[in-house]
Amino acid sequence: MRAARLIGPGRFELGEREVPSPGAGQVLVEIEGCGLCASNLGPWGGIQGIGYPLDPGAPGHEVYGRVAAVGDGVAHVKAGDAVTALSYNGFADYDLADAGNVVALPAGLAGRPVLGEPVACSVNIDRRSGIQAGDTVVILGVGFLGAILTRLARAHKPARVIAVSRRRDALAMAERMGADQVLAFDEDVPAAVYGATNGQGADVVIECTGKQRPLDLGAELLRVRGRLIVAGYHQDGPRTVNMQLWNWRGLDVINAHERDPRIYTRGMEEGVRLLADGTLDLEPLLTHFFALGEINRAFELAAARPEGFFKAVVQGEVAA
Repeated sequence: MRAARLIGPGRFELGEREVPSPGAGQVLVEIEGCGLCASNLGPWGGIQGIGYPLDPGAPGHEVYGRVAAVGDGVAHVKAGDAVTALSYNGFADYDLADAGNVVALPAGLAGRPVLGEPVACSVNIDRRSGIQAGDTVVILGVGFLGAILTRLARAHKPARVIAVSRRRDALAMAERMGADQVLAFDEDVPAAVYGATNGQGADVVIECTGKQRPLDLGAELLRVRGRLIVAGYHQDGPRTVNMQLWNWRGLDVINAHERDPRIYTRGMEEGVRLLADGTLDLEPLLTHFFALGEINRAFELAAARPEGFFKAVVQGEVAA
């Protein structure tokens, strides 16, 4: 099998290794594709604390494909089943996953690019946000994650959704996903949000950028006792916060990053249901596909984020 190995900042090398055999409670997945997560850009770019080389296939974790083999004790999937999974070495032709992190796909989704892990993140963030009927929800940052959260807020909650992005194409995508109002970061966002809420401020702000300024802005947009949901992945150093503002308004601040694989799996199961019934549709957001041998180009594009880019998928041999 082939596996891409990150041997240093900005450099993957493609090599060969033996196909692993699943142990007890494991599933061997023949990978059709693995999404490139924004969190992958930190190791690729060389953030502090990363030791190279990484394991073959790392840090790919947004996997879909078919079951090649199962280990002892695995009963809910079998060889040939279409699945999505949370695994950790997905930039390869095959990867092992714990059986509890593997979700079978219904026939209607088989062969389609179902990135279960980021959908699970979105479902779990939506749940943690606690959006109620009549809430005004502001989404800060409309990349892949922000676009899905816009759709979830619109689909599941009778709420008003305001999406904010620096990219005009992202604002168009937010409208497609159901946003009631879209704003560019270079506009007077506080004036627009307070104007839309009779001067009260938003009930919920979901920060999806992983950057300092949108984190600050999120607190500024909230009403007294509002909820600031940190969904962005902050991986470039410490953050400062305006505790005077946070204290004065009595904000609830929720770090919506889950780390329990069981919660991930529940989110994947719910996400698969939403994809199957048409509530969610990932395909408009999967804008760039690359063969495994093109993985360096995939990362370069994801880092540059040109117009029209939302998500890159690196395909395994089975999908090439």
